[in-house]
Amino acid sequence: MALTFLSPLHKASRQISVYLEGRTSELGVTPSEGHILTYLRGYGPVTVGDLVRVFGIKQCTLTRMLDRLQQAGLVRREVNPDDRRSLVLRLSERGNDLARRLNRILEALEAEVRERVGARDVKGFHAVMGAVEEVTRPEP
Repeated sequence: MALTFLSPLHKASRQISVYLEGRTSELGVTPSEGHILTYLRGYGPVTVGDLVRVFGIKQCTLTRMLDRLQQAGLVRREVNPDDRRSLVLRLSERGNDLARRLNRILEALEAEVRERVGARDVKGFHAVMGAVEEVTRPEP
């Protein structure tokens, strides 16, 4: 039995992952690493704790990803000027260039999807996603 909302969401999420995997591997990163790079480009510098909270990735997994990104010269870890016990993450110049390229891939995918739907469809999509967010929001 296919679920009305969750089955299509799961299928779309998987298809997006496969789509991005092919494109990000050509650039030398995984989709998850690409997601971190584009996030840092838009919101950086950020702490490791911020990334754990935003992405819901275990800290040990995230640390391994950050190690790979740092070894590739894409990110830098620096002492947090607001709390010397923690680190902030910044994109290197090379990381910023790669994040810009990754953003163009995402923008192109979004544009292709947008071409296939109308304004009413987008409004309905946002209504469904808002309901999912509301229902799944952790209780205080």
